[in-house]
Amino acid sequence: MTDVVIIGGGIVGLATALQLKQQRPELKVILIEKEPAVARHQTGHNSGVIHSGLYYKPGSLKATNCINGYHMLIDFCDAEGISYDLCGKIVVATKQEELPQLDTLYDRGQRNGLTGLKRLSLPEMREIEPHVNGVAGMFVPQTGIIDYKQVSDKYAEKFQALGGEIRLSERVEQVTPGTSLSIVVTNKNRYETKLVVNCAGLYSDKIAQLTQREPVDVRIVPFRGEYYKIRPEKQYLVKNLIYPVPDPNFPFLGVHFTRMIHGGIEAGPNAVLAFQREGYTKSAINLKELFETLAWPGFQKVAAKYWQTGLGEMYRSFSKSAFTKALQELIPEVQETDLEEGGAGVRAQACDRTGGLLDDFAILESDKAINVVNAPSPAATSSLSIGKTVSEKVLARF
Repeated sequence: MTDVVIIGGGIVGLATALQLKQQRPELKVILIEKEPAVARHQTGHNSGVIHSGLYYKPGSLKATNCINGYHMLIDFCDAEGISYDLCGKIVVATKQEELPQLDTLYDRGQRNGLTGLKRLSLPEMREIEPHVNGVAGMFVPQTGIIDYKQVSDKYAEKFQALGGEIRLSERVEQVTPGTSLSIVVTNKNRYETKLVVNCAGLYSDKIAQLTQREPVDVRIVPFRGEYYKIRPEKQYLVKNLIYPVPDPNFPFLGVHFTRMIHGGIEAGPNAVLAFQREGYTKSAINLKELFETLAWPGFQKVAAKYWQTGLGEMYRSFSKSAFTKALQELIPEVQETDLEEGGAGVRAQACDRTGGLLDDFAILESDKAINVVNAPSPAATSSLSIGKTVSEKVLARF
């Protein structure tokens, strides 16, 4: 018998496991991951940005966890010798109609406790990023870059050093909640546990449904973000991080430029519907998962509301020239020939039945389970804070 079984070996599951063992070393905690290594999906495919908490509604779980998690992450990396670079970023309004949203972001940043935010004219922006274009901008000094796979590996190492167990290559097939214990059945083992913690990311809704009898009223809709890389000879065009003003109605940040901690510049991502939950390429299709997405009433409402945005994202996915045109709004000198194929990630975006794309982190609790059903960006930055939040919910049960 074990005290806690954590399902999912991404950065949130690992941070939760570490926080639990640090606070209560005597608890028997097992983390189960279906892949042969940790951090294989959202964590291992993200762009490695340390987010400042600029975008999130003051007082929301995203805002508080991002800001707290930011400081916890920096302290952790300093203590463990993990390299990062707080290089800052600029957010650029490329047209006049984006100025009110830029003002809103500036106000949110200040209300969220960010210091050193600076409004910028075009000449001031070009002192930071000489090749950028726009009508106005803002400098955010707290933003940085890091390797989250390295961070995750360190979480795993420290968790195991405290006596925690990680079981790799085990896929959870069944969870049976009982009166005192739950039974977790994988393709290899059977576990009796007092509590299940679900940090399964792209499959968090599926695992949540296994843990409770009543229907889970959210579904994970997978959105693939595709990147290009800038060829080495043109990387001088970008010094650090350049972001557009995001669309307030759509929880994605738009195509942007990111300097990577190990070198190179990424450009992107777009945001297109993935045809399977772990669909990192255009040709990756799981008909059952695709049908489940298309049949979800919430997704149908999202598609009806944002079909024009969706078509634009799909067009950019298949047209390199259209992708380039979007990038040229920020840096006009970027040419199609400057871009080479990059990687892709898939965002686990929770969508409720009414068509709401959940913007905040969401945690569902039942008698025998705690389910993290929505933890998209900035979950990596926020990981230690989310892990602390979840672990406190766990410890309240013991």
